[in-house]
Amino acid sequence: MDLFSYKESEQPAHQLLADRMRPQTLNEYIGQQHIVGEGKLLRRAIEADQITSIILYGPPGVGKTTLANIISNQTNGEFVQLNAVEASVKDVREVIENAKLNKQMYHKKTILFLDEVHRFNKSRQDALLPAVEQGIIILIGATTENPFHHVNGALLSRSTLFELQALTYEHSLEAMKRAITNEGKGLGTLPVQVDEDALLHIAHMANGDIRRSLNALELAVMTTHPNPNGKIHVTLEVAEESIRRPTIKADDSTQYDVLSAFHKSIRGSSDAALFWFVYAVEKLGMDPMVFIRRLIITSSEDIGLANPQAMVQSVTAMEAYQKIGWPESRYIISQAILFAVESPKSNAIPKALSKIAHLMENIKSAEVPLHLRDTHYKGSEELGHKGYQYPHDYPGHYVKQQYLPDKIQNQMLYEATEQGMEEKIKVNQKRRGKQ
Repeated sequence: MDLFSYKESEQPAHQLLADRMRPQTLNEYIGQQHIVGEGKLLRRAIEADQITSIILYGPPGVGKTTLANIISNQTNGEFVQLNAVEASVKDVREVIENAKLNKQMYHKKTILFLDEVHRFNKSRQDALLPAVEQGIIILIGATTENPFHHVNGALLSRSTLFELQALTYEHSLEAMKRAITNEGKGLGTLPVQVDEDALLHIAHMANGDIRRSLNALELAVMTTHPNPNGKIHVTLEVAEESIRRPTIKADDSTQYDVLSAFHKSIRGSSDAALFWFVYAVEKLGMDPMVFIRRLIITSSEDIGLANPQAMVQSVTAMEAYQKIGWPESRYIISQAILFAVESPKSNAIPKALSKIAHLMENIKSAEVPLHLRDTHYKGSEELGHKGYQYPHDYPGHYVKQQYLPDKIQNQMLYEATEQGMEEKIKVNQKRRGKQ
């Protein structure tokens, strides 16, 4: 059989393989067994046609839209799909009005699938909220962005959040092997022979994106002429030409996560901190200044007086970046990162600030002790503004006296640790009788 002479009836015309092979039932669905596996809550709800409002959160290509389509096939209600990029408040209100009619006149539910729900601005989300609260519509929102950052809190609280996990190359392999053997929707009517290493290459390069792997497979098959034996033989070489390494896009959620990983790694791993920094800048295209700012913050928040030089290194790195740019400054920035990670750590400064915040909430106002008040005017002594003891007049340049307001005069706010330079500060605090 010739590749270019098979009947149209054997394969739907003008449809990509990935679209033809899109799962229509839960049994065809690949991956996400933690939420749609046998006995799982979401699977039970879909099979019983008892879906409530849900948010599907996960990276691109993990099956959010496919899952919504499966729900549409399963429900006896009205299923409406909108894309948040294109839909207006008017579109939302129209769906709501139709849903009210369906419910009142036909006792029929309406499920609204809102793709890219994170692109819905506040006014459009607010327009949707009352209908969700009153059960007029059942919302299925799909998003690649962290919903806690981008979805109305009230809307989120009225929905069940399901996080879809990134698919693996094994899932891509499974999808391609199904497509090769499927005669109704796939390539099963063609004399296709795909080498295992070719499949593995496509699967690894697609990085779990099933649509991308099926597109590459289809391209490889459709551009390969049958050999003398009539076989369409897809080799590793053909596969390598059919798919390229993907360009990674750093969306908002990815940037938040990578920056969080960087900060947390500064507390414990030189290798990880350096990796996340270079990966974010050179692979994701993030601004180095974002990481330098975080480095300066952590030099005080997580290191502080345990090693004050960490702050000096961090600020120097910022100045170097501003003066000589990227990539030359990456050596200086990396040095500052490594210096911070390998420095002794102390969170005494944020703990002191936290105590102060708590005290301010409780005492409401604080009176300055009389002996600490300004005396640079005539008549200050008559008001009782006297009694301050000048520390430099005493041994060790220190004298014990009240500095805090009366209500909290015995509070200890900054407690030095025994880490690095703070060990000496702790000794000094003990000498002064603070501990």
